[in-house]
Amino acid sequence: QVQLVESGGGLVQAGESLKLSCAVSGAMFRLSNMAWYRQAPGKQRELVASITTRHNTNSADFVQGRFTISRDNAKNTLYLQIHSLKPEDTAVYYCNVLGGYWSWGQGTQVTVSS
Repeated sequence: QVQLVESGGGLVQAGESLKLSCAVSGAMFRLSNMAWYRQAPGKQRELVASITTRHNTNSADFVQGRFTISRDNAKNTLYLQIHSLKPEDTAVYYCNVLGGYWSWGQGTQVTVSS
């Protein structure tokens, strides 16, 4: 059974940075294209960034170069480095296989104050 454990969120001020982590167990992480998603209050979950097994990355337009997704296959861990945080980045951040087919973890809350 796949288990996803996100961490690294917190309460920060606008302009600051955070690095989120996602520990993956019970799945062939190194063979999976992975992604970060987020869900803001009252909104649908949306795709933030993705990374393939070959470390090719893609990100949503709203990222505007502020987010960097990476992976460490030796540690079965996915990362999201976020710079220049904005209040509109406030959301619960989740990781999952690209497409969101695994069971979701609890996510990690990112709250950005202005």
